[in-house]
Amino acid sequence: MRDPGSAGAVHLMTISVATEQDTFSLRRSGRSVAEVLGVEKQDQVRLATALSELGRDLLGAAALTVEFAVTDAQTPVLLVTLRWQGGPGPGAEALGAAARLVQVHLDDGPVAGHVIVEQQLPLSGPVVAGLTERAREVLSAHAGSSVSEDSRAQTRDLIAALEESRAQREELHRLNQELEETNRGVVALYTELSAELEETNRGVVALYAELDEKSRQLREASEAKTRFWANVSHELRTPINSVVGLAGLLLETDPGRLDDEQRRQIALISASGNTLRALVDELLDVAKAESGRLEPAWAPVDLRALLGELRGILRGVGTGEGVVLSIADPQAAPTLVSDEVMLTRILRNLLSNALKFTERGTVALEVAVAAGERGEELVLTVSDSGVGIPPDQQERIFEEFYQVRGPHQRGRPGTGLGLPYARRLTGLLGGTLALASTPGQGTRVTVRLPLPGPPADAPVRRVAVLVTVDDDEAFRASVRPVLGRLAERIVEVSAGGQAVETVRRERPDAVLLDLHMPDLDGYAVLAELAGDPQLSAIPVIVITSASTGTLEHGRLAHARAVLEKAALSSHQLATAFAAPARGRRPGGGAATSAERGSA
Repeated sequence: MRDPGSAGAVHLMTISVATEQDTFSLRRSGRSVAEVLGVEKQDQVRLATALSELGRDLLGAAALTVEFAVTDAQTPVLLVTLRWQGGPGPGAEALGAAARLVQVHLDDGPVAGHVIVEQQLPLSGPVVAGLTERAREVLSAHAGSSVSEDSRAQTRDLIAALEESRAQREELHRLNQELEETNRGVVALYTELSAELEETNRGVVALYAELDEKSRQLREASEAKTRFWANVSHELRTPINSVVGLAGLLLETDPGRLDDEQRRQIALISASGNTLRALVDELLDVAKAESGRLEPAWAPVDLRALLGELRGILRGVGTGEGVVLSIADPQAAPTLVSDEVMLTRILRNLLSNALKFTERGTVALEVAVAAGERGEELVLTVSDSGVGIPPDQQERIFEEFYQVRGPHQRGRPGTGLGLPYARRLTGLLGGTLALASTPGQGTRVTVRLPLPGPPADAPVRRVAVLVTVDDDEAFRASVRPVLGRLAERIVEVSAGGQAVETVRRERPDAVLLDLHMPDLDGYAVLAELAGDPQLSAIPVIVITSASTGTLEHGRLAHARAVLEKAALSSHQLATAFAAPARGRRPGGGAATSAERGSA
């Protein structure tokens, strides 16, 4: 609360209030001085009304005076102090009414008291200081006013208040109309946006339904493609394997029985058969990789032997007169655990591709060991001095079935699967394949594989007696040399119905069983062997030309391994013979039912 008698307040005037007319004069003085000091009209009326209520309520108090003062501050305040010397102070009702209009402070003692009314001024301190004289003049002018003048002034104030109230009511009505108009616009906009959103949602739902339908059609098409390859794989691979195997046997016969021309023709048959088999294998592997069913068969790899086989396969194949093929022969080959078949296909694809597009110069395969991010890596680099690949095509050539167009393609047939297939297989082996090429200078492809690789399977061993059950005589003839390196004696059975009796009679160390036979298929033979307590411990290796994704794996639980005929190798067979039985502990003894369930 501010004290009007303090040094910071500027005194304007003090008037006495003793009659009803003085209260009218107090009301006019309060409003007039507030107007001079820049107070808004509404606040002028509020101040005048509060002073009138307090003055009327205090009539009869001894020595009632009213003092007007202005605080000398940056934010000045008009102070109106009502003082009295005797008699009761203002009543609670009057004091409450005034307090609702302005700030009121009461100090009521037993002998004297005062009430201070505060009104904030909108003008700055210096401006108010310049108006104090004008405020004194206005207060002096109202000091001697008559009752009629006060009545007329109140009437004018009432008329002004009514006009202001009417103007505010009209302004409020106008604002309400504008608000209603705005609300109607908002509702219309909301309705329009809701309709558009609903239409958009219907379109999104329809789009999702269409996408679901397209996805279903794509899945069905992919499944149909996989089923197609699974169905034709056996029909394609079986005759191809027979052709290649028999051609190989003919080439190994006594040189005196065949003249050079016959031997050359048989070699062409063998090469064409190998090419066709490789193409079928690539297509099938691409389909299996897309469906996630292509998995490496990890085993130790004899890198020198693998490179030697590549050297023999590619000798003279696709090389021009001016092309030299150089395949490294490392004397101290690093220990590598990988999938021998996949690695062979990777290198054969890269070398064949390099030979295809090199007319003169060198195609080389180099082997090195280098440090990588995950430790030591085997680095296999295939480089050539061929036509090279333009920079804008060096990523696209890894798209399936894509081929760089140009005159260099004439007379060089291909499917566009070689490089994509090689990169996919490299990824499955845990490695990377990178390509760098300069048009007109050649191409360099680098394959990096981790050393030594994943854990190898069990060590290989040689068996004493092996029973082969297969109705395909050509396949039995082609695989006989491979089996001869693994078994001391081979017993061949051409019909599934004779298999169990032959196994019971021979008690072999292992059984090689084909799944697809006309009289009794491999599933049934396997079930009979598993159900006979005397024969169930004999390892059974299932071989098939069908895709592994189409097999009934639940009926193959007794088999030690399931191998594909096209990728059959002596190392795979020997590793499968040495593997522990699926239903028995490696140290002997039957596995519990819980162990079989968890497997």
